[in-house]
Amino acid sequence: MKKLVYTFKNDTLFKMLFVQYPNLLKQLVSELLGIRLESIGNFTIINPEMPPESLGEKFCRLDINMTVDGQRVDLEIQVKNEGDYPERVLYYWARDYSTALPEAGDYFDLPRTVIISIINFNLFDCTDFHSEFKPLEIKRHEILTDKMSLHFYELQKIPLTINRENMLLLWLSLFKAETEEELAKLEASEAPIMKEAINAYNKITVTKEFQEMERLRSIARHNEASALRHARSEGRTEGRAEGKAEGRAESTLFIAKNAINMNIKTEDIMKITGLSYDEIEKLHKKD
Repeated sequence: MKKLVYTFKNDTLFKMLFVQYPNLLKQLVSELLGIRLESIGNFTIINPEMPPESLGEKFCRLDINMTVDGQRVDLEIQVKNEGDYPERVLYYWARDYSTALPEAGDYFDLPRTVIISIINFNLFDCTDFHSEFKPLEIKRHEILTDKMSLHFYELQKIPLTINRENMLLLWLSLFKAETEEELAKLEASEAPIMKEAINAYNKITVTKEFQEMERLRSIARHNEASALRHARSEGRTEGRAEGKAEGRAESTLFIAKNAINMNIKTEDIMKITGLSYDEIEKLHKKD
């Protein structure tokens, strides 16, 4: 089977396709959130921009942030499991939720904030491909608030045989597809939205604009991997020179200092090291 040069999991393609074809995004979100397409009134993409200067930056996120009938919805694609994805999602939710409060606004007016993650690895020890998390009282299972919702769609768990009437699974199969044959099967399903999405894919991937953006993103991905390897390698070397418990702590601080010297953003240093924002800011001040 012939491998696709670009899959729907490619973050450049993901962002460009759904920004340029918002009708496709709207239909995708209706399936992911389980709401009728016809019921969606207000639908706006908050961050449609893809500045070329940011595409080449290490740790640049190409998520899609929207408002859907007053809700804030963030759609993420994650290909690799870096070991801290639940914590990162919680951080994204907290940031989006807290920044939605207008100046002198009331806490009651904070919008329902939803993070949707389509991930290409198994995260939870279950057979379900979809998991949704909300804050619950652990004994009564009483929901504290409906303003937090974290959705995870695990592509590796979706069934191999897809009913053409199941639009959610058709969409997820599109993201999972790795070969031209898999795309052809989805197109042959005769679901109009699949043909529309694949046509959009074919149009975008041949444009010079996409090719240049993907070139910049490819450089950034290599730089990101190199920066993480270097920071962790230096940290491990330093850690071996110290005692066990002390060495682990020193290793973490050493990784953080290296990351600061490489001008890696505080959010991403938190992801690498597990240190808090305040701990990293203290290291900044020491430098």
